[in-house]
Amino acid sequence: MKPPAPIAERRAPIDAAVLADIRSAEEPVVLRGLAASWPVVRAPDVLAYLNACGATHAISPISAPSSEKGRFFYNEAFTGLNFGSAQMPLADFLAQISAAAKLDDPPALALQSEIIADLLPKFAAENVLDLLPQVKARIWIGNRIRVAPHYDLMENIGCVVAGRRRFTLFPPEQIGNLYPGPFEVTPAGTPVSMVDPLAPDLEKYPRFAEAWSHARQATLEPGDALYIPYCWWHAVDSLDPVSILVNYWWSDAPAGLAGHYDALLHAMLAFRHLPERHRKVWRRFMDYYVFGSDGDPGDHLPMHARGILAPSSPQLFARMRAMLRKV
Repeated sequence: MKPPAPIAERRAPIDAAVLADIRSAEEPVVLRGLAASWPVVRAPDVLAYLNACGATHAISPISAPSSEKGRFFYNEAFTGLNFGSAQMPLADFLAQISAAAKLDDPPALALQSEIIADLLPKFAAENVLDLLPQVKARIWIGNRIRVAPHYDLMENIGCVVAGRRRFTLFPPEQIGNLYPGPFEVTPAGTPVSMVDPLAPDLEKYPRFAEAWSHARQATLEPGDALYIPYCWWHAVDSLDPVSILVNYWWSDAPAGLAGHYDALLHAMLAFRHLPERHRKVWRRFMDYYVFGSDGDPGDHLPMHARGILAPSSPQLFARMRAMLRKV
């Protein structure tokens, strides 16, 4: 298959107005040089820099044997995952990263999604993304590892601070062509694609060719960042022996909403196994009441009579929760 289309790019500086414009398009964008001024990006020895920041607590990194070639995924029988975890001081993990960098066939090593202000307060104070001051930054540290295509239930800006990373993105509507894996066991929180983008088995997963035709791809250098819109699938390949990313997840959803992922599971329980003629009815009801296919479903009612069809508010969400508790 031919290479994917490149992800669109913008160069720093990126201010709040530019970010708002980028978000409104609902397309991924590479933000070249967004974090180039950070001390961690300019540090001559990034592992020494992290050690000097003074970790406040132990961590639980994951690792997979060298036979997995850096890919965090399922085991061969799909009864579990191909990696394990162990608790240790950050300094010990960084020493493992340093030692693995000297090996021809290293194990896959990764620390994932640690809140930086809790683990490394000095790092958090020195490396700041002014665009999102209200969002808690998270750090991801590893070596040459591969993360399967998956989606997050948030918008995301990821800043590469060490090593190169290749991102391959797919729009949310390609879900059916990406062959999502199980809900119960997953390497990424949400289901991941069963297809290996570097070696797709098109006999087993023929629709992936269509997903690939919609893919976007970019390789980021230290100091570069990437905006990933809500629920876009993304595969991430870390290309160097030491690879570090700082990311920011956020959502504009009103406080008090139920979990979107939980609602999906409840909907599957309620509707998925109905006869098709009944599912057709509920699909239409969901479109009407939830997604507003015919406009606001409460518009024809006086405001005092709208009940749970009223505009969003903490009181509305509390009322709906009270109704559900009675079910």
